[in-house]
Amino acid sequence: MCRSIKTLREPYTESVTEEDMEAAALQYVRKISGFRVPSRANQEAFDRAVAKVTAATRELLDDLVVPARRRAVG
Repeated sequence: MCRSIKTLREPYTESVTEEDMEAAALQYVRKISGFRVPSRANQEAFDRAVAKVTAATRELLDDLVVPARRRAVG
């Protein structure tokens, strides 16, 4: 997987912005497509893929159940 994509869920990240999700989606689409910058002929498909991956990321993060962190006793 692309190493520049950071984990976007708690406890790794306290708050996730739309920009964080879009940046991760962009990195993913770049990695999968092999294009850092798509040609004009591919721009629409590239942008559509980024939007769909961003939406899927938002849905996943909204639906994840993350167990509460245990407090250290002592």
